[in-house]
Amino acid sequence: MPADRLLNTVLQLYRSVHDDAKTDQIVGSTTSLLTTLSNPLNIGVLTSQLLTAPAIWNRRDGLRTSLRIIGIYNTAAIRVRDQGSEPSSQPHPHPQPQHPYPGYPRHLRLEEWTRAVAKGTDDRSSRWKHLLVLTGVLMGMEGNGSESRTLSSGLRNTLQQAVVTAANLALETVPRDGPLAAPSIVLALNYAFPLLSEVQRSSINGDALLPLSVQAITGDEGFQQGDFLTLINRDVHEVGQQLHWAPETPSFHRLQSLEAKPLMAGMGPLSKLAAFAVEHAANPSVVLGAHNALLDFSRSVMQQWRTNKLSGVDPSGEPLRLTPNALQVTTPVLWQTLQKILYATVTVLQAVVARSLLDSRLRSDQVAPGLADGTLRILRNLFFIGSRNENSAFQTYSFTYLTSLDVMARYPGASTAFLSSLKPAAHSSAGADDDFLRRTLDLFYLNVAEHLPLHMPTEACDELIVQPATAYLTQNSAPSSLTVQLFEASHSAILSVLACPHNSPLTLRLVPFYVDTLFASFPAHISPRQFRIAFRTVMRIVSPPFPISVTEPHLSETLLEMVRFRALTADTAPLRPRPGGDGNQGQQQQGEEQEQEQEQQKQKQKQKQKQNLLSEQSSLVLTLIDALPFLPLPLVEDWLTTTAQTMNGIADHVMREPVKARFLEVLVSGELDVERASIGVAWWGTKGGKDLVLGRAPRMARQEEVMMSGAIAAEERTSKL
Repeated sequence: MPADRLLNTVLQLYRSVHDDAKTDQIVGSTTSLLTTLSNPLNIGVLTSQLLTAPAIWNRRDGLRTSLRIIGIYNTAAIRVRDQGSEPSSQPHPHPQPQHPYPGYPRHLRLEEWTRAVAKGTDDRSSRWKHLLVLTGVLMGMEGNGSESRTLSSGLRNTLQQAVVTAANLALETVPRDGPLAAPSIVLALNYAFPLLSEVQRSSINGDALLPLSVQAITGDEGFQQGDFLTLINRDVHEVGQQLHWAPETPSFHRLQSLEAKPLMAGMGPLSKLAAFAVEHAANPSVVLGAHNALLDFSRSVMQQWRTNKLSGVDPSGEPLRLTPNALQVTTPVLWQTLQKILYATVTVLQAVVARSLLDSRLRSDQVAPGLADGTLRILRNLFFIGSRNENSAFQTYSFTYLTSLDVMARYPGASTAFLSSLKPAAHSSAGADDDFLRRTLDLFYLNVAEHLPLHMPTEACDELIVQPATAYLTQNSAPSSLTVQLFEASHSAILSVLACPHNSPLTLRLVPFYVDTLFASFPAHISPRQFRIAFRTVMRIVSPPFPISVTEPHLSETLLEMVRFRALTADTAPLRPRPGGDGNQGQQQQGEEQEQEQEQQKQKQKQKQKQNLLSEQSSLVLTLIDALPFLPLPLVEDWLTTTAQTMNGIADHVMREPVKARFLEVLVSGELDVERASIGVAWWGTKGGKDLVLGRAPRMARQEEVMMSGAIAAEERTSKL
C-alpha cells in the first residue's frame, strides 16, 4: 500500500478504540510509516496525531501505553539510523531508489528525521507525552549498544537538552496531567538517564523528580505498598504439618503480573535515579519527605508480612514446613520480589544518609538523630529480608547501617528513645516456629544495641541492653542458625556495656553472673572462638587501667582460676561443628577443572580442620593463653607457669599442638607489652618456661630452636660454654 494511503488509513484508525490485535497492527503500521515517509511534514503530523489518538490512549493499559510509545520511536530511530549508514547513499551511475518501497526516491537524513519528529510534539499533547517520544528517539539514536555515536555533537546535545526540558516542563504540570503522567515521566527518565551527559543530568529538577521516583518504587506501578503479601496470606493453607501455596492461586498470578510491570523490570536503574534525585534536590525537606515515604512503605511491608503465615517459617526448616510446590515454585518468586524491595530501598537510603553527612541542614543536631532513627527503623522493618541468605551483605547496606549507628550513638537521648520503643518483650526467648519473625527482629535489636551504650546512662544500659540480652543468654532451646546468632549477639551486647568505663558499678555487679552464664553456655550454645573473645574482653575490663581493677584487685585471678579448674575436668573429645557456622554456600562451579580445584580446596580445608581440632579442654587452655596480655604485672610470671602446666595436661598430642602454637604466638608476636614481655623473656630463659612449653624432648638443631623475640643467640651460646 502506498505510504499516503497507509498514512490516511492509520490516521482514521486513531480515532476509535480497537481490540488488542488491531491495536498491535496500528502500532506496527505507525512504526513503518515513521521510517518510510519522506516528507518531514507528514512525520510531524503522524507524531502529533499519535500523541492524542483515542486508539492508543483510551485503552486501559496503564503504563504499558507509555512504554509502547517509547518502543515505537526507539524502533523507528534504529531503522532510520541503520538506513543512514547504508552504502546506498553513495553516488551510483544508475540512480536507484534507496528504499525498498517503490515511489520513494530517498530517505530522510538522520537529523532531518529527528527534527521532523520533534516538531510533532506540539501543544496539542502534554509535555510528558513529548518526553516519551524524545526518549524513544534518543534511545534509538544513541543507545542499543551502538559502538559509535550516530548523531552529530550539536544534534546530540540538542536532543538531550530537549529530553531534559520536556522532563522539567512535565514535572511542573504533573498535578493536572492525570494519574498516568507521573509514572510515565519516571519511566522515560529511567531509560533516558544513562544516555544523558553529566551536564544535562544536573539540569533535571531533583526537587520535583524525587517524590515521583519514590512513589514509582513504592506505589501502584512498583511494589504496591506490599499489598501483595496480604493476598498471599489468603492463599496459603495448611496441609497436615506443611504450608501449601499453589501456583494456580490468584495471589501468585498477581505476583507474576507485578513482576511484569514496566517499572519493575527496571527497578535497579529506577532506584539509582531516585538516589540521583536525592543528591541533587535543592530543598532538604524534599529529601526528608522521601525518607518518610520509605519509612511508611517499610512499615506497611512489615505489618503485612507479620500477618503472613510464611513469616513464621525458619529458612533452615523450609524443606519440612513447605510443600514441594511452595518450596520450589511460588516462594522463590516471592523472595525474588522481596529482595528487590530491600535493594531498591537501601539504594535510596544510602543516598539520603550520604547527603546527611555533607548537607549542614541535614546533619544538624535537630535533624540528624531523627534521620538516623528513621533509617534504622526502615532497615529493621526489612530485616526479615536482609537476614535471609546474607541478603544484606553488600556495601551499600553496610554503609547505610553503620553510618546511621555512628550518628545515633552521638545522641544519648535519641539512642535511649530508639531502644525503648523497640525493646523486646519479656517472653522473647521462646523458640517456637511462630516466633521466628519476632526473634529475627530481636536479633536486629541486639545488633544495634551493641553499638550504642558508650554515651547512654548506666540505668538505660541495664534496662535496654543487659536485660533483653540476658533473656537470650539463659535460653535452653536447641541450637539453630538463628538461636546461635541471637546468643552471640546477646554476648556482644553485654560485653559492649561492660566495656564502657562509666558502667563500672554495673560491671562489678554483672561480671560474676555473666561469667557463670558464659561457663554454662560453653560448649553447647557458644563456639570456642566466641567464648575466648568474651572471656578475653571480661579480663580486659577487670584489669588495669579499668576502675574495677582498683576496687576488686583479685577478680582477674579469680576468673583465671575458674577457667583452670574447669580445664582440669573438661571433656577431651573433639567439638562438633555448630549450626550456622558457615552461611556462605558459594556458587556451583562447572567444568572438570573447576570441580577438581574445588575438591582440592575441600581436602585442604579438611586438613586445616584436623590441624586446628579443638576439644572443650584445649579451648579452655587457649582461653587462659588469650588472657595473659591483660594480667596485672605481679600475676604474669605465675600464670605463665600455670598456663604451661595446664597445657601439658592435654593428653592428646593433636589437641595440644594448636594450643602450643598459640602460646608461642603470644610470647613472640608483640601481644605482650614491654613490661610483660620482659617478664616473659626472663621466664622463658632462666625460670624453666622453655622446658615447660616445649617439653623435655631432645634438643633441636640450632636453626629450629624457638627463641623469644629479641633474644641474642650469641649470649645463649656463651652461657652454654
